[in-house]
Amino acid sequence: MGAVIDQCFVGPCLTCHPRPWRALSLMMVFVFSSSILIFMIRLPAALERLLAELFPRMRERDEFVIRAIEEALGEDAPEETEPKAVGGTLHLFTDGGSRGNPGQAAIAAILEDPTRGETLKQYAGRIGIETNNIAEYRALIEGLKMARQFHPNRLICHLDAELVVKQLNGEYRVKMLTFEPLVQEIRDLSMDFPDIVFKHIPRGDNYRADALVNKVLDEHPSPSYKPPRH
Repeated sequence: MGAVIDQCFVGPCLTCHPRPWRALSLMMVFVFSSSILIFMIRLPAALERLLAELFPRMRERDEFVIRAIEEALGEDAPEETEPKAVGGTLHLFTDGGSRGNPGQAAIAAILEDPTRGETLKQYAGRIGIETNNIAEYRALIEGLKMARQFHPNRLICHLDAELVVKQLNGEYRVKMLTFEPLVQEIRDLSMDFPDIVFKHIPRGDNYRADALVNKVLDEHPSPSYKPPRH
């Protein structure tokens, strides 16, 4: 059995404390026995007498203590930051671009719910000096990480990079060593989805993701990149 704290000090009296349930919650002592969490309250004598006057029956006192603790913990509970699971079929549009190939590059991802006709989440950011293909892969990786938070039953990934789509679908072999870790990461992320599809679309149908990429590069211009001479 774990150690029990014998003394608990509470500054103000429960009757004059502005939030008595908060003061009461500070006097919890936890005891672990047989994997069961037991709440034990050890109060100063004055508070014991006050509670005895307010709640002559032990059961009423216990109910008050439990309710006070629940209210105190509930008020301090952090707000949910994770998105709620949507399920169904979601559409992911990703794009990556490089000005110079290699050059300053950026990626973008947009997750849509076609049933509701709304954008669930989107992301855009720079990734430094990269090639177009690397940017395309990294955009998809970021999009998959974003989509898995919504737990769709089916995810359709739309890319305008035909080479990337055919490599992911097994139509083309991945010959460049720099692509292999990216492809493997995408395959690992794909395991989080019950059903996933990689679909090639014309650049015109991917205009929103493409616009985000260009917007990021336009808003934060960097010196042009000149590849080293061999």
